[in-house]
Amino acid sequence: IVQHAREAVEQYGMVERDPANPEARPRWLICLSGGKDSYTLLAVLHELQWRGLLPVDLLACNLDQGQPGFPATVLPEFLQRMGVPHRIEYQDTYSIVVDKVPAGRTYCALCSRLRRGNLYRIAREEGCSAVVLGHHRDDILETFFMNLFHGGRLATMPPKLVNEEGDLFVLRPLAHVAEDDCERFARAMNYPIIPCDLCGSQDGLQRQQVKQILDGWEKNSPGRRQVMFRALMNARPSHLLDPALFDFAGLTRESVKFDQAETVPPRLR
Repeated sequence: IVQHAREAVEQYGMVERDPANPEARPRWLICLSGGKDSYTLLAVLHELQWRGLLPVDLLACNLDQGQPGFPATVLPEFLQRMGVPHRIEYQDTYSIVVDKVPAGRTYCALCSRLRRGNLYRIAREEGCSAVVLGHHRDDILETFFMNLFHGGRLATMPPKLVNEEGDLFVLRPLAHVAEDDCERFARAMNYPIIPCDLCGSQDGLQRQQVKQILDGWEKNSPGRRQVMFRALMNARPSHLLDPALFDFAGLTRESVKFDQAETVPPRLR
């Protein structure tokens, strides 16, 4: 897991460099939900930092959104026991979601937007240049197929992006890490896992349906997930149909040039 995270950090240039001040260390806000993925993220980044491979300052953050039954003391006690710099923030977004979302609809989309907005605010208040999330390889694949099946577009969660306001990076250092590895690691470390379904709005989600499809493919053809993930790193615009990505109209027999990136596949990890 540490190796894959280090590769992602380096490959996607996640550590911001300031040419005017090479010794400056950026500060990252590590989003901690209490699930297996965010615990893994926090542990891996601290391991890289301890090894001298991640020249950034880390601040763990948990946003308590007021969900009924949320164990508010679990994460503060864990972070204090581990000696991890942290901030615990309470914002009752749950009541807003319940009020705004029609009966029978899931809360996830609005809940996520409200959570992200609060995390951006906290990052600015704490002087952080990046918000760091625990999405892994399987999350990225599931999002790709959700966009494909339901959104009619080829897109997924990128490992690095800039927020709409243009002042913060959003990073996903676990982009190359399999969900099973996160689960095994969190279980071995005996982390105090907080369930993600406290709101009761999880049944029938599109993501769960896509996950079941991918599980079936993986069962019938072991290794299929990694092959599909490699495809996301090996896009060929000239072999798709988007004229915004490739100048089909300007293509002539005399001007055909093949980019090396289109002929050399990325290595499998």
